Amino acid sequence: MDQTPELSEEFDYIVIGAGTAGSVIAARLSENIDRSVLLVEAGSREALPEMPSPSAWPALIGSTADWGNMTVAQEFSATAIPAPRGRTLGGSSSINGMIFARGHRASYDPWVEQGAKGWSYDDLLPYFRRSETARGRNAENRGFDGPLSVGPTANPSPVVLAGLHAATELGFETARDISGGLESGFGLTDGNIENDVRQSAADAYLTPAMDRPNLRTVTDAHVRRVIVDDGVATGIEFDCAGASIVARATREVILTAGAIGSAHLLLVSGIGPADHLRDVGVDVVVDLPGVGANLHDHPMSTVVYSAAGDLPGNPDNMLGQAIGLIETEHATDGPDLQLLLIAAPYRTPSLSGPETGYAIGFSAITPMSRGHVRLASSDSTVSPLIDPNYLGVERDVDVMAAGLEIARKIGDADALSPWRGTEMQPGPDVDDAASVRDYLKRSLLVYFHYAGTARIGTDDMAVVDLDLRVHGVEGLRVADASVMPTSISANTNATVYAIAERAAELIAG
Repeated sequence: MDQTPELSEEFDYIVIGAGTAGSVIAARLSENIDRSVLLVEAGSREALPEMPSPSAWPALIGSTADWGNMTVAQEFSATAIPAPRGRTLGGSSSINGMIFARGHRASYDPWVEQGAKGWSYDDLLPYFRRSETARGRNAENRGFDGPLSVGPTANPSPVVLAGLHAATELGFETARDISGGLESGFGLTDGNIENDVRQSAADAYLTPAMDRPNLRTVTDAHVRRVIVDDGVATGIEFDCAGASIVARATREVILTAGAIGSAHLLLVSGIGPADHLRDVGVDVVVDLPGVGANLHDHPMSTVVYSAAGDLPGNPDNMLGQAIGLIETEHATDGPDLQLLLIAAPYRTPSLSGPETGYAIGFSAITPMSRGHVRLASSDSTVSPLIDPNYLGVERDVDVMAAGLEIARKIGDADALSPWRGTEMQPGPDVDDAASVRDYLKRSLLVYFHYAGTARIGTDDMAVVDLDLRVHGVEGLRVADASVMPTSISANTNATVYAIAERAAELIAG
């Protein structure tokens, strides 16, 4: 159902944001017919034509399904960077590159070390498994009856397979299941693709639940604030179809708007650092200094090659079909570098390159750099100030430089010689420390894996407790990538599914 609630209509639960986490939580909570659930989404319920096609996702960036934000100018690159995030049913799972990987289990250890007891890899494993049906993977570690169908590319590009052979040629290990969280090395990554079609969180979880009479889904709705009365979250105020509406929650309000959106809503609702809120004219409800802090994302760059000839391949395949997880000399908690084998000449739009070809991406996948989300205005319709502080810590720059060197070695290996034309980016002139640093500035890409702005913990900078309840406010939880204390060594979507599955259990418990 998709109907606008009447003024002051009551629900047991109100879920804000129908992205990955919101789709999971709304679907799971509404399995019990005795619970009423309102799911509110800013974007449209209509899917764009490009969404089903795995190779078409770059065309979705900047579309109506994207919030269309930009970062503030980054100190490292001296440029503002696009900050895409999903604004549609399924959220970013409807516009992303579809890589579905958990990250190495070691990258979850810092969560526990920073106070998120009970949120280790092993603690999350039942929820990882609950979310997925992993085709061709080991059922001891992977799910076999979850709503989301995932698996490696069925007919991978020959240039990607050659890249895997090149990695082996250089002495890197071959992983049996690089998406499972237990291995390092190189292998075909899983994607959330079924029968050559993207399967978003909305497809897997929300659409099958839409006809439930106890689930109300409202789209094209802008949430202005969470209403907090005497320390209790009692509902939300939002605009829809030209009307200002108040919906009441008798049990809980759950924020699932992502690391940027959830932080933004907390701040405009008066929950955050008191001095900042006063500076922008927001009445302070709870002084919670960690809201909006600890923002992190995965920086990325690519080495781009022209092809020696036509590259055969299935146009319905996703572009990034294989990944490598390795430890550089700078690693502390398991693999700190991700390599991505891409069956297209993927690069930042500001750099020239071939129309056909391939690329090898590299990312400092466990960055130390931290930024923040802050309000530009007390008006919730004004985009927040987003500063991921990409490569703001020199150690991250060092990992990226090591990644560039390894990506080039893979690209130059004999296994890729039948396909290799010319290294178009960075090119032969990038051959010393200064030119490498300059290239990293010019080629910086956005992985849009935003996380951390409402992290789990018990210290003064933590925003939610171990059950994801916001400190200082009853009846309010955050359950998305916001709660992740540190970066995991993979694309974040699979972990968000697990967080949401666990959150649904905690909420219903």
